[in-house]
Amino acid sequence: MSGRMLQSVVLQMKEATDRIIGVLDASGAVIACTNLSKMGENNERALSLLESAETCVKNSGFTYKALASWGMRIDYAVFVEGEDALAESLCQMAAVALNSAKKFYDEKHDKATFVKNIILDNILPGDIYVRSNELNFATDVPRVVFLIRQTDKTDIAAVDVLENLFPDKQQDFVLSVSESDLVLVKEVRANAGAKEFVKLAKTIEETLNSELFVKTVIGIGTVAPSLKDLSVSYKEAQSALEVGKVFDTEKNIISYENLGIGRLIYQLPTTLCEMFLSEVFKKSSIDALDQETLFTIQKFFENNLNVSETSRKLFVHRNTLVYRLEKIKKITGLDLREFDHAIVFKVALMVKKYLSNNEIAF
Repeated sequence: MSGRMLQSVVLQMKEATDRIIGVLDASGAVIACTNLSKMGENNERALSLLESAETCVKNSGFTYKALASWGMRIDYAVFVEGEDALAESLCQMAAVALNSAKKFYDEKHDKATFVKNIILDNILPGDIYVRSNELNFATDVPRVVFLIRQTDKTDIAAVDVLENLFPDKQQDFVLSVSESDLVLVKEVRANAGAKEFVKLAKTIEETLNSELFVKTVIGIGTVAPSLKDLSVSYKEAQSALEVGKVFDTEKNIISYENLGIGRLIYQLPTTLCEMFLSEVFKKSSIDALDQETLFTIQKFFENNLNVSETSRKLFVHRNTLVYRLEKIKKITGLDLREFDHAIVFKVALMVKKYLSNNEIAF
C-alpha cells in the first residue's frame, strides 16, 4: 500500500487530537506520522509484541495495534502516543479508518491487475468468475476497451491525465500495457453505440494533446457484455489500429465496427491478394493510372458514383469526367459507372494498398 496514501489519512487525524499518530511497516519503520520528525524511525520491538497479541500493545509510551493482513505476518501497524485509555481508544479508531483505506486501496489495485490479466489472456476463463466474486466485481456489465497509442513521443504522465479524466476507479480502469500503449476499460450504457465511443476517444485525444502535447492514435473495440469478453474487445482495438494504419492513415481514431472490408482484406494471405489483382487487371494496368486519375476515382466513390455531383465537386465539365472514366475503362477494363465494376475496383485499390504496406510489389 502507498505510504503517501497512509500519510494523507494520518494527517487528517491530526486535526482531531494533539496525540502523535503514525504507521509502521513490516520492518518496523515509521512510514507515516503526524510528527514528521519521527519518519524513518524503527520499532521492531513493538511489532514482535503485536505478533503474539490480539488487541492493542503498549510499549515505551505508545499504544500499538496491527492492521488487517492477508497472512500471518503483520504488514502494517498503527501507533498512538500514550499508554492510557484515551490512547487505546484513539488507536482502535485509527486502525478502523486505516483498515478501510487499506481495503479500498488494495481492492482498487487488485481490480486493475485483474482486468489487465483478463485483456492480456493471463487468466483462465474459469478463474475469472471466481476472482471477480472475491473482489466484488460486477461481471455482466457492458464495457469497451480503448487502446491509446502514443505516437510522436511517450509521457508517463499520460496515465495520471487519463485517471483524472476518468476518476471512478471502481468502474473505469486505466492500464499501462507497454511503453507507448495505454488501455482504458470503460463501463458503458447497455445501448451505447460507436458514435458515442468515437466522441469519447476524441476527448481523450484532445486532452492528452493539450495537457502533455502528446499525439495519439486510438483503437476502439466492440462492447464486451461480460468480463470474459474484455480480451476480445482488446484484440479488436488492436486490430483497429493495425488495419487503420493501412487503410485509414488520415484517421487518428478507428473503431473496429467501422473497419468495413479492410478488416477482411487484412486477414487474407498476401499470395491470395496477388492472385486477385492478377485476375482483375492486366499486368501493371493499375499502375498506369496517374495521381490525377486516382484522385478522380476517389471523388467518384465519395459521391456514390454520381457523375454530375462528382464533376461539380471537381470543378470540371461533366463530359471531361466522362472522358476520364472512359480512359480508366480502356486501361483497366472496368467501367466505374457500373456498380459491380466499381466494387471490384474499390476492393482492388485496397488490396494493392495492403500489399504495398507489406512491401510486396505487384
